[in-house]
Amino acid sequence: MPISLVKRDGKIIKSRIKELHTFEGLGRKKVEEVNAGDICAVVGIEGFEIGDTIADYENPEALQTIAIDEPTMSMLFTINDSPFFGKEGKFVTSRHIRERLTKELEKNLAMRVAETDSADKFMVFGRGVLHLSVLIETMRREGYELQIGQPQVIIKEIDGVKCEPIEELTIDLPENLSGRAVEFVSIRKGEMLSMEGKGERMIVKFNIPSRGIIGLRNQLLTATAGEAIMSHRFIGYEPYKGEIPGRNNGSLISMENGKAIPYSIDKLQDRGKFFVDPNEDIYEGQVIGENSRSDDMTVNVTKTKKLTNVRSSGADDKARIVPAIKFSLEEALEYIQKDEYVEVTPKSLRLRKIYLNENDRKRFKI
Repeated sequence: MPISLVKRDGKIIKSRIKELHTFEGLGRKKVEEVNAGDICAVVGIEGFEIGDTIADYENPEALQTIAIDEPTMSMLFTINDSPFFGKEGKFVTSRHIRERLTKELEKNLAMRVAETDSADKFMVFGRGVLHLSVLIETMRREGYELQIGQPQVIIKEIDGVKCEPIEELTIDLPENLSGRAVEFVSIRKGEMLSMEGKGERMIVKFNIPSRGIIGLRNQLLTATAGEAIMSHRFIGYEPYKGEIPGRNNGSLISMENGKAIPYSIDKLQDRGKFFVDPNEDIYEGQVIGENSRSDDMTVNVTKTKKLTNVRSSGADDKARIVPAIKFSLEEALEYIQKDEYVEVTPKSLRLRKIYLNENDRKRFKI
């Protein structure tokens, strides 16, 4: 059947529908016609985009176009160039990543992709950390290896004023813990709108910058023993709210390639918390833990115990190692600093410095 395709900008393209399908269970069924209210698939129209109208061939009339949420956050996607690249994934080149992101644009409406000055790096814009982490998780399950930079909110200049995205945040949590939620959100430049009791729980609403939501979920879940329920939606752009305090602790960085030795981890436990298990493969520049202080520290956990013929009492005490902290993808993205990447492979998530060599880090201090 010949039809007119009315584009978002009002341009009219003459086209033809080749087939109509309706959905039955998990499959599709070919039909000759569909009625008002039916959900169907149309085959044969080239260059169809969200907001376009399929109209009558002779007298085309466009429907009102749908408003699509603007992206509020960006992340850098780049190829995996760590010493472990290509060991676990099938798709590791920039061509593979570019093709996959282009394919995602066809169905992911609020996502945008921009080229950078490097052929291996792409800026991907989305509606938040969760929106983009769903894409990253899907890619790693499909066999892709890539590295992701720290999430950044999109700052706009409106009438000469620096503005940032603001979201309405709703937190549902036990009444006796509501003070903690207000404290956390206030530190992140949030403004409380309302507080309502519902049985033994409290529902608190805030306006908060999108920047403030990065990393908030983990803090809240820890403080409420997993009982907090958090949701947020984009409202609009408002003037910049000022600096938000970030992570206070520095990173523990591996000095060598090799395996993490239990003896070394045991001796360094007073320096901070570790993210790697004993005997796990690590490389130079990998972030293997969180320093108890605010600055980064390079440590060597590949050092074994020096053995001698002489024994002394107490020399062979058992190593008591605290279990390693394991991040989910979303937690890792919220945790990293601006000079770090999350290395994502089908089997592993690793945190690393952008510059693996310590001398390079000093030279190109970000």
